[in-house]
Amino acid sequence: MDDLAERYVALWNEPDATAREAAVRSLWTPEGAQLLQAPLEMRDRATALGFPAPVLTVRGHVELLTRVSRAYEEFVLGGGHRFRSRGTPARVADALKLEWEMVDGAGTVAGGGTDILLLDVAGRIVTDYQFVD
Repeated sequence: MDDLAERYVALWNEPDATAREAAVRSLWTPEGAQLLQAPLEMRDRATALGFPAPVLTVRGHVELLTRVSRAYEEFVLGGGHRFRSRGTPARVADALKLEWEMVDGAGTVAGGGTDILLLDVAGRIVTDYQFVD
């Protein structure tokens, strides 16, 4: 369980594109998905327009790799941040809850979130629900 959480968080810091792709393929099932709680600005704008809060979704290895790579490029490579685990992961049956934070070079927390990972029998992610603080 802790190994999965560690590998998951490490993926978002991975500088090598080939290793990042291999990690996506090993962590998620081929049809796996990530559903992200939309950023507050997007939720507020949707509400103002009369829409329910949007959920951002990527599905399958190609879309997941694009999502992870863009996050790496924006926050790690371009932003000088790193992602690290926060707290202790907890598992109940096929669900794993993990918390993470994004820190700058001095270790100052710039953001964070919680992921609920639903796993298949082999321990690969079927659905990743991500909530950003």
